[in-house]
Amino acid sequence: MLWLMRNDGVKRISVWSGPRNISTALMYSFAQRNDTKVFDEPLYAYYLKKSNAKEYHPGAEDILSTMENDGDKVLEMMMNSSEKQVLFFKNMTHHLLDLDRSFMKGLTNVILTRNPLEMLPSFDKVIKNPTIDDVGYKLHIDLIQEFRKNNIDFVVLNSKNVLLNPEGVLRQLCEHIGIPFDENMLKWKPSHRKEDGVWAKYWYDNVHKSSGFSEYKPKSEPFPKHLKPLLQECLPYYKELQKLALT
Repeated sequence: MLWLMRNDGVKRISVWSGPRNISTALMYSFAQRNDTKVFDEPLYAYYLKKSNAKEYHPGAEDILSTMENDGDKVLEMMMNSSEKQVLFFKNMTHHLLDLDRSFMKGLTNVILTRNPLEMLPSFDKVIKNPTIDDVGYKLHIDLIQEFRKNNIDFVVLNSKNVLLNPEGVLRQLCEHIGIPFDENMLKWKPSHRKEDGVWAKYWYDNVHKSSGFSEYKPKSEPFPKHLKPLLQECLPYYKELQKLALT
């Protein structure tokens, strides 16, 4: 794979997130940097094409018709783009499917997680009755095991920690990446961005109304009964992720 041999000095960051985390807010944060170009879920169409998720994801037809469906071509784009000194790819862990993972050696890999007590009810409002494969927790642990086995760089972020201390956590993240922290990362104008995927109308309403990272507020509504089996499945993986997260 020729892209792994590139040494062009570009910092390539890939966030491997679960859904309904703060991945879009994190993308907006990095988009405020003059040295950075952001990409919104470039593997989404590949994931839909290769899975039955196209049957229940909103906007699937638009995504498949407007984005590159070939996963290898997406990886080639990620590893060969050089428009800016820093490239930020917002990705979902479940979008990887069976792609060759060796390209990750050329990235700073960021695992982004969130407490399933808060995430699952939010996700269920858009996609009903999700499974463990839809929400990322087991896949995150599988990915970390692969990173360790192959000596691949990674860092873990917990959405709650970011919201409680945006500047502190982002400073640590930038230090890990090897780029200077930029205070512009803490605020943006309430609006959509040109980089938003065509699915933004289904998922990004809160971010479009925001001007920075929202204040963390614990969920107060009762946890849905029908999601409790999935919660019990997710919690052991989340607890492992929580131990590794920047604070």
